[in-house]
Amino acid sequence: MSLKKQAVSGMIWTYSQQFGSQLITFAVSLALTRLILPEEFGLIGMITIFMGIGTALFDGGLTSSLIRSKDLDQNDYSTVFYFNLAGSIILYIILFVTAPLIANFYHQPELINLTRVYGITFILAAFGAVQNTILTRELKFRKQAIISLPAIVISSLLGLLMAYHNYGVWSLVGTALINALLTSLFLWFSSSWYPTLTFSRKKFHTHFHYGYKLTLSSVLDIIFTNIYQIVIGRFYSAAQVGYYTRANSLMMLPVGNVSAALNRVVFPLFSQVQNDIPRFKKAYKQIMQMVLFIITPVIVIMAFLAEPLIILLFGKNWLPVVPIFQIICFTGVLYPIHLYNLLVLQVRGRSDLYLKLEIAKKILLAVILSISFFFGFYALLWGQLIFSILALLINTHFAGSMLNYRTFEQLKDIFPIFLFTIPMGVTIFFSNYFLESYHLLIQLIVGGFFGAVAYLGTAWLFKFETINDIKNLIQKK
Repeated sequence: MSLKKQAVSGMIWTYSQQFGSQLITFAVSLALTRLILPEEFGLIGMITIFMGIGTALFDGGLTSSLIRSKDLDQNDYSTVFYFNLAGSIILYIILFVTAPLIANFYHQPELINLTRVYGITFILAAFGAVQNTILTRELKFRKQAIISLPAIVISSLLGLLMAYHNYGVWSLVGTALINALLTSLFLWFSSSWYPTLTFSRKKFHTHFHYGYKLTLSSVLDIIFTNIYQIVIGRFYSAAQVGYYTRANSLMMLPVGNVSAALNRVVFPLFSQVQNDIPRFKKAYKQIMQMVLFIITPVIVIMAFLAEPLIILLFGKNWLPVVPIFQIICFTGVLYPIHLYNLLVLQVRGRSDLYLKLEIAKKILLAVILSISFFFGFYALLWGQLIFSILALLINTHFAGSMLNYRTFEQLKDIFPIFLFTIPMGVTIFFSNYFLESYHLLIQLIVGGFFGAVAYLGTAWLFKFETINDIKNLIQKK
């Protein structure tokens, strides 16, 4: 199968899985917001960072090494499997012991038991990590979709049942545990690979040498991605954390899921052409433009229609989310560009440079956070946007130099997309003005429709080439 056909097939199944998963998860979260208080969502937001760090550490970046490596055997897979499993157990023990410290930091005693139970997901996820990696490496995204969707459906239904019976925040923990358990079980039952009692020091050294730098980079990224939740949780309230995490999760619904789904397809495919720079550059440019062309108008529409959107989805109790969400949306638009520039460094095997850049950017973020903290809650959010812009310039400079695709050239290729949103924003603004007295759903449908027409019409008028790329991708699927 050609690279293009593999990409199309992978995208279709990956998007099917991602869209189906998120559709179910989002529908369940809507129901949960009516049953669970913002403060309870905030409690989970406070420990999200520890869950993320644990996942990154036990994985060790070794699964990424498996995906990009050319020749693998049983020793490679078994070695990584046992490392992941042992690492997850050690990390859970550490988390179990330090749970009281986490609770004391946030002044939330409930976090002791929540952290200890939620942390079990480390061990459950480690059991299926290698099987899932093999499916990704072999581009078997259809099989991944068939495995993940039932696990999400069952765990979500159980979570809803728990919330209905007043289990509160434990409904969220239960959903995560059941999902991790079922996903790993389904991966084991459907996989043709099983670990053998072998552990190769040589294989471990090879994968660890590549992976540990990515791991450290991931840990840094997780810490500083969630640092706002740490600061808000420590110096504000659990409800504020709940508002922030809800705003961020809503923004990441289109941004993170489209990007993550495509990333699962792009990473193994880019690995196949990593030494063909002209082909690599062309593929990278097309993917970045297509993702931004799709994501940007969605984010802008959501930002302009934030108030009716939030009220309709979550209820009036969640109105404080509106201004937070609107500011975060500006940051979200830049997320795919960060992702694909960093992906270039991984594919090219420059995990050392990846780590150095992450350290430099996190120092920059710490400085911006320290300054913005003194000006209040919303200054923290604007500081987050400023950091994202500066980090973008850093990422595009170093990743672009590897593809002969400099920062200015990258920005020039995507700048028209942002220009197309101007007439769209104006259209939505006037739509809101004339429809203010109408039902919230009508405001969303009409405003979104005319905004999308203005965006696509402007892009078509200026003959933006990405429209043809998307059309050709659909016609040749």
